[in-house]
Amino acid sequence: MTLRRPVWALYALVVGLALHNVVMAMLWRAGVRGGALTGISAWKEVLLAVALALVVAERRSLPFSPSFLPDLLAVAFAAFVVVYALIPQSVLDGGATHKGIAYALRHDLLIVGAYFLGRGLDLTDRERGRLCQIVLGTAAFVAVYGLVDVYAVPLSWWRLSAGWFQHQLGLDYGLGLSHLPQNFVYNAGENVVFRRLTSTFLSPLATAYLLVVAMFFVPLRRRWGLAAGALLFAGILWTHTRAAVIALAAGLIVLALVRRRLQLLGWAAVVVVVAFAFVKGYDHFAPRAHFTAAERVVQEQHGSKTPNVSHDPTAAGESSTSEHLTSLRDGVKTVLKHPWGFGLGNSGVTAMRTDVRIKAGESTYTELGVETGLAGGLLFIAWCAVVLRGTLRRYAWLGAAFTAVLVLGLQTDVIGVPWIAVVVWAAVGDAVYREQIQSPRPMRPVES
Repeated sequence: MTLRRPVWALYALVVGLALHNVVMAMLWRAGVRGGALTGISAWKEVLLAVALALVVAERRSLPFSPSFLPDLLAVAFAAFVVVYALIPQSVLDGGATHKGIAYALRHDLLIVGAYFLGRGLDLTDRERGRLCQIVLGTAAFVAVYGLVDVYAVPLSWWRLSAGWFQHQLGLDYGLGLSHLPQNFVYNAGENVVFRRLTSTFLSPLATAYLLVVAMFFVPLRRRWGLAAGALLFAGILWTHTRAAVIALAAGLIVLALVRRRLQLLGWAAVVVVVAFAFVKGYDHFAPRAHFTAAERVVQEQHGSKTPNVSHDPTAAGESSTSEHLTSLRDGVKTVLKHPWGFGLGNSGVTAMRTDVRIKAGESTYTELGVETGLAGGLLFIAWCAVVLRGTLRRYAWLGAAFTAVLVLGLQTDVIGVPWIAVVVWAAVGDAVYREQIQSPRPMRPVES
């Protein structure tokens, strides 16, 4: 591992992206704000760009083969993104600002850059094993930190960090939780509220997604494997993120089918049953939180608008589940009614940050369909499908993790989580490259 061959950059991204949000929030609280903090927060894009430049310099060529289908699809998708960034918004009936287009361009191309980084590093088995170890170590830290934080640190302390979201990122979540994201807590109705594990990501969703991916890196045959898996699974449960449980089970089912092991189907069933029982009884052992007087007024006003919505987290008509399904359905309708797309910056968090009408939200697929048209969205799906096939053939456990990520993409902007976008796409980029060159022996997770 040398400076010119930047495997070190990938390791740094695994750890640094997991710590990014909490560090940035603490810097904001310390008085580092505005352009200075924006510059600091761009470290991840700068490091990825430098690493890619070093890969090209070391190889003396681009990590690209015109005869390799995953590479072609990656470049084609990137071309769609760039073209839709250049088409005037007025032509597509979009309303994005120049800043929004820039945000969306970075958002959509991050996975392409990460893919080619993993594709071009040509990792050795030892380096790949070390990467697995770093992912597991990072996930274990995130889980432990989150479990301690959720019980030991009061919600009032985190309210002081809301400025990172509101003023620095432009994500004004309103007074419902003093400008913190609403999913910081689980609202059981009637002003009964419980903390959710948010950890270093300051998000239960992003934390759960990292932990789901890391679950497939756990070597259950090792003496400490079951303990590590139990720790990560506990972290997932305390995030109270039901989509993460579904994605984990889906990944296990795919892994069971690929490896033809009924035991894995049993683990998938255990995951679902334990998670159902946990969610059902969460209010009996979860850390209790409290709304402020001002927040309580906002919550009561919101509740009066939806009086018949269920707060039972296991019910099909529960408010969060209903909102996700409605958002997905509306996003699909929008893409089909406007198949040529609205251009970059018109969907999801990017539109929210720039005060633009959100054409589609939450689902990765509908957001990309809204921004790059139906063809662009289908191209992304085709790229992912080809990469998934190659990854499953080479490293079934990593393919199962990628399956879980793609399932999560149905109800969330999963590539909007930089850790997932960079680490997962770099890992599968390496996997499909190994499949292309026919490496003689598949690797098991955490071997070195």
